[in-house]
Amino acid sequence: MKNKILFFFLLVSSVSIAQNVRFEGTILDNNKVPLEMANVMAMNQGTKAMDAYAITNEKGKFILNLNTNATYIIKLSYLGMQNKEITITTQGENITQTITMESGGIELEGVEIVREMPVSIKGDTIVYNSDSFTTGTERKLEDVLKKLPGVEVDADGQIKVEGKSVTKLMVEGKDFFDGDTKLGVKNIPADAIDKVQVLRNYNENSILKGVENNQDNLAMNIKLKEGKKNFWFGDMTAGIGVGENTDRYVIAPKAFYYSPKYSINIMANSNNVGQQAFTIQDYFRFAGGFRNIMGKGGGSINVGSNSLGISFFQDNRVQEIESHFGATNFSYNPSKSWSLSGFIIATSTLVDTDTQSTVNFLQPNSQEVASAEIRQDDGSQKNNLGLFKFSATYKPSSKFQLDYDILTRLSAQRENNSLNRQVFNFINDTNAAEDILTSKRQDPININQNLSFYYTPTDKHIFAFESQFLHQNEDPLYNANLQFQPFIFSDYNQTQNRNDITQSRFIKTNKLDSRLDYYYVLTPKTNINVTLANSYVYQSLNSSIFQRLDDGTINNLTAAVNNNDVNYRFNDAFLGLHFKWLTGKFTFTPGITLHQFDLQNTQLGTDVNQSISRLLPDFNVIYQIKKSESLTYNYALTNNFTNINNFALGTVFNSYNSLFSGNRDLENSIVQSHTLNYQKFNMFNFENFGGTINYTRTTEAIKTRALFIDVNQIGSPFNSPFGDENFTANARYGRSFMKYYKANFSATVNWSKFYNIQINPQTSTEAVVDTESLTQNYNLSASTNFKDLPNIELAYSYTVNRYPNDTFFTDSPSIKLDYFFLKSFSFVSEYEFFHYYNNDKTVDQEYDFLSASLTYQKTKASHWEYKIEATNILNTTTINDDSFSQFSTRNSQYRVQPRFVIFSLKYNI
Repeated sequence: MKNKILFFFLLVSSVSIAQNVRFEGTILDNNKVPLEMANVMAMNQGTKAMDAYAITNEKGKFILNLNTNATYIIKLSYLGMQNKEITITTQGENITQTITMESGGIELEGVEIVREMPVSIKGDTIVYNSDSFTTGTERKLEDVLKKLPGVEVDADGQIKVEGKSVTKLMVEGKDFFDGDTKLGVKNIPADAIDKVQVLRNYNENSILKGVENNQDNLAMNIKLKEGKKNFWFGDMTAGIGVGENTDRYVIAPKAFYYSPKYSINIMANSNNVGQQAFTIQDYFRFAGGFRNIMGKGGGSINVGSNSLGISFFQDNRVQEIESHFGATNFSYNPSKSWSLSGFIIATSTLVDTDTQSTVNFLQPNSQEVASAEIRQDDGSQKNNLGLFKFSATYKPSSKFQLDYDILTRLSAQRENNSLNRQVFNFINDTNAAEDILTSKRQDPININQNLSFYYTPTDKHIFAFESQFLHQNEDPLYNANLQFQPFIFSDYNQTQNRNDITQSRFIKTNKLDSRLDYYYVLTPKTNINVTLANSYVYQSLNSSIFQRLDDGTINNLTAAVNNNDVNYRFNDAFLGLHFKWLTGKFTFTPGITLHQFDLQNTQLGTDVNQSISRLLPDFNVIYQIKKSESLTYNYALTNNFTNINNFALGTVFNSYNSLFSGNRDLENSIVQSHTLNYQKFNMFNFENFGGTINYTRTTEAIKTRALFIDVNQIGSPFNSPFGDENFTANARYGRSFMKYYKANFSATVNWSKFYNIQINPQTSTEAVVDTESLTQNYNLSASTNFKDLPNIELAYSYTVNRYPNDTFFTDSPSIKLDYFFLKSFSFVSEYEFFHYYNNDKTVDQEYDFLSASLTYQKTKASHWEYKIEATNILNTTTINDDSFSQFSTRNSQYRVQPRFVIFSLKYNI
C-alpha cells in the first residue's frame, strides 16, 4: 500500500514538472534595493489562465514554473510601487531576468492583482484567494482554511497563522461573535467566501497601534463574493438516520446577511448524532472579546468559576449526546461615529457517559502504589447555558474613541453519577467495594461590564482609560450517597444504613479593575508609558453540610468546623513605568511596576490582614530579523493571589472521597517566567517554521498538604518553600510544494516538577513529595490539493506520557480521502487507528474509526444538496486515555457513540 501511494505521488509530480520552464527573477526598486514580498503572477495568453504565481523573498527573488512554447504576461505589484507588466515567451530553456519597479503606486492599482493572485501581500495583510485553493469538497470555512498555506485549524475551531493564534474573526469587517473563532469556522459556508485576509500586527484601537507591541496579534477578515452581499445567504439542513437502538436526526438552519450598514447572523442546530455546535468548554473559554486589562501589571488574582467541577466531557468520550443550539449575532452602524453589535447564544445538552477508571495513589517519593481505586462510573449530565453580549463604540474622530460592553453568562448545570468502586490498600493488604450515588447542581450568574475611552489631543500625547466590573454568583450543591463514610464529621449520625451527605455553598464576587495609561511619544521610535491602576475584589462565602437520615429527616451539622461564613477583600494599587524604543532591527520594552497589595479575610469573628509592597520588573525585546522572521523574548515576575475558597477554614466536602479546609494565613505565590519565541514565514516557497520555549518557576506556590485514608483524601493548602518548575518547548515546520502538496510537522514537550506534603496516616509524620511528569507529542502530515484528482492526507501522531509510576504511549496513523468528481459528487472518508499501551503492556488496546460521506449537488448554483454519511462505521465501542495529578495517575476507558448512518437534505439559500 505504501509503495502504491509513493508511486502515485511521484507520478503526479513528474507529470507536473515534465514540460516546465523555470523563470527566475529579481525585483528591485528605483535605488536597486530588493523588494521583499512583492506579488508576481504569470497569465498564459493562449489559455487566459493563471499558470503560476510567487511572492519574492528577502533578496527580491522569485521562481515561476511555466509551460514551454507559451507567451505570458508577467504582472507585478508592490505596495507603494506602480504596477508593472512584462511579456515573455518561453521555449525550452530557463529564463533569468532582473526587473525594476517605479515608486508612486496608487492604492487602487493593486486591486486587480489582489483579486487574481492566489496569495498576495499588502503591507501587514496577507490575502488568500479562496477559489485558488478549494477543490469542491469544502462545505464550511474550516475546510477552506485547512488548505491555505501557513494556516492551521485545530479540532476546537481555533485558527493559527504562522504559528500565532487568531484572536478575532470578522466578516466584511464586522465582528463575528466576539472572542472566539469556532462558530465562524464551523458555520460560514465555503461557497460564500471570496477572500481570506490575515491582518498581522492587529490592534483593534488605531490610537494605540503605534505605541503597543502588537507583533503577536492576528485578526482574520472574510471577504464575501459579490452575490452574497446585500442578500440573505446560508443553508438549511435536515437529516434522519439510524443508530444502535435509537433513531437519529439532525436539523441545522443557518442564515447570514451583510450590508455596509448592518449584518445579521442566525444559526441553530439540534441533533442526537454527537455534533455539538457549542460545547461546555466553548462556554467557559468564550471571553466575548474582553481583555485582561490588569494582565501587564505583574499582579493577578483568580476569582474562580465552575466551583463544582462539572465535567468537561468531549464528544468522542461519551456514550450519547443530544444537543440543541441557537445563536444570533448582529452589528449596526447608525452613523459613521456609532457602531453597535451583540450576540445571543443558548445551548442545551444531554449527555450519558460510561467510564471505567483505575486511579493509583503513590507512596511518597516512590514509584510503588500505596492504594488504588477501580471505578465503574455511569453518568448523566444536563447543561443549559446562555451568553448575551451588547457592545457600543463611539468614534467621532481619529483622536477619540469610547467603548462599552456588557457580557452576561447564565447557566443551569446538573450531573448525576452512579459508580461502583473497589478500593485496594497494598500496604495493609486490604480491599473493599461499595456503590456510590453522587449529584452536582449549580446555577451560576456572571455579568462582566467594560467601559473604556482613548484620547490623543496631539500626536505626542495619548490617554487610555479602561475599567471592568465583574459580578459573579456561584451556588454549587454537592450530594453523595455512600455505603461507607470514610470521614469523621462533628454531629454526624453514624447509625444509618446509608450515608447521605450534602454540601451547599454560595460564593459572591464583585471585582472592579481600573487602569489609566498615559503615553508620551518622544520620537516615532520611542515612547514612555505611565500606568496608574487599581484592582479591588470583594468575595463572600457561606457553606454548610447536612445529613439526610434513613427516615428522610435532616441532620444539620452545625459545628463550626463544618460551616463557613467568610468575607474576603483584596486590593492591588500600582504605578507602572515602561519605556519602548526601536533601534535598528530591535525593539526594547523594559518596565517596572510598584504594587501595594492589601488583603483581609474575616471569619470566626476575627480578621487577618496582610499588607505587601512589591517592585516587579518585566522586559520584552523583539529582534525583527527580516520582515517575515522574528525572535521575541519575554520576562515577567508576577505575584499571584488566590481566592476565598482557599482561605475558608470550615470543611468543604468536594467529592465523595475528598475533604478540604482552607488556610487563612496563605500568602501569594511568585512566578518567574521566561519565554523565547521564534517565527519565520517564507512566502517565497510557502515555508513556515516556528518554535517557543517557556520556563516558569513558582516559589511560595499554594500547594496541598494531604492525608490519605486508603484513596480518600483530606487536604488543606499551604505555601510551599520549594520551587515548582515547568518547561515547555514546541516547534513546527510546514511547507507547500509546487501548488499541489502540503506537509507539516510539529512537536511539543512538557516537563513539570511539583512539591506537596503527604501525611503518613500511621505515624502522622509529614513527607515532602516531589513529582515529575513528562509529556511528548509529535505530529506529521502530508496532503495533496489537486483540482481534478482525488486528494489524500496522510498523518501520524505519537504521544508519550511519562508519570512517576508508569509511561503510556499512543500511536495513531490516519488517512483522509476527498474527491470531487463528475462536477456534482463529493466523497470524503477518514480512517484513524490508535494503539494505546503502557510500559509493561499491562494496558494494550487497539481501536480504529472510519467515517465516510457522499454528497450530490447537481451544479454549484443548485439550491438542493443530498448527502449520506456514516460515522464509526467499524462500530468501535471504547477508547482509552490517561491523566496525572500531583498525587495519583489515572487510566480510563470511555464508551463511545455507536455507528450512525444519516441521510440529509440541504437547501442553499
